[in-house]
Amino acid sequence: MITSLQSPHVEAVKALLGSRGVKERRERGQYVIEGGTNLRAALDNANGAVTKIYYTSEGLTRFGQITSDVELIEVSPQVMKAMSDTVSSQGILALAQIPERSLVKFITEAKPTRIAYFWQIQDPGNAGTVIRAADAFGFDAVIFSDNSVDVYSPKVVRATAGSLWQIPVFEECAIAELAKLAGQFQGELLVTKADGEETLATAARRVAGKLSFWVFGNEARGIPAEVERELQPSSVRIPMSGRAESLNLATAAAVVMYASEADQ
Repeated sequence: MITSLQSPHVEAVKALLGSRGVKERRERGQYVIEGGTNLRAALDNANGAVTKIYYTSEGLTRFGQITSDVELIEVSPQVMKAMSDTVSSQGILALAQIPERSLVKFITEAKPTRIAYFWQIQDPGNAGTVIRAADAFGFDAVIFSDNSVDVYSPKVVRATAGSLWQIPVFEECAIAELAKLAGQFQGELLVTKADGEETLATAARRVAGKLSFWVFGNEARGIPAEVERELQPSSVRIPMSGRAESLNLATAAAVVMYASEADQ
């Protein structure tokens, strides 16, 4: 059992969570998974990505049996508290490898029909929520642009509530690369706008069964005009009968994903 707060294990985990966490995660190709729900989803769906599990006796009892071939390391409650990024640790966390994925290979082999693309999304909670919504409504993948929040940051990982390991997620895809992919695979690009030319229901029916990229903008700026010019997408509006002027990013994405699922 690890009882020392100066253990190299503690420092290694804390480095992935601290202020330099993004750099550490990218250099080491690792990230931290906290909590039973997320860890169970990772073990069930991530094909051996989990490499180490740190646990307290109470945490492992609560989590249950682990049958995967993973290195198990018991730690004291004090050490677990020092490792954890949450106020109230569940007594179990893991290290996992960040997957290496090719968008071109994925589209070629998986033949997806609905992919969500998020341009420069910044809020970790929003990022986790849209991954979870995409998983819930049967999207084939989620793509984040360059200059977006780090998908493997602890807050995003927790916010996905297990969906991070149930749907392919791609990072660092620039607008130019997205436009190239759409042209290469005859995919349609669609963006939601208050004055969009098509209603959501009409657009969803039109692209049903075909490769479509549903594009969502930054929380504050939406999709800038220069980005839209580069993509030349179809514009789609979400009809709203109430008095609200607009929807926030996560809500708009969830509505679009739900509507497009209904027309598959």
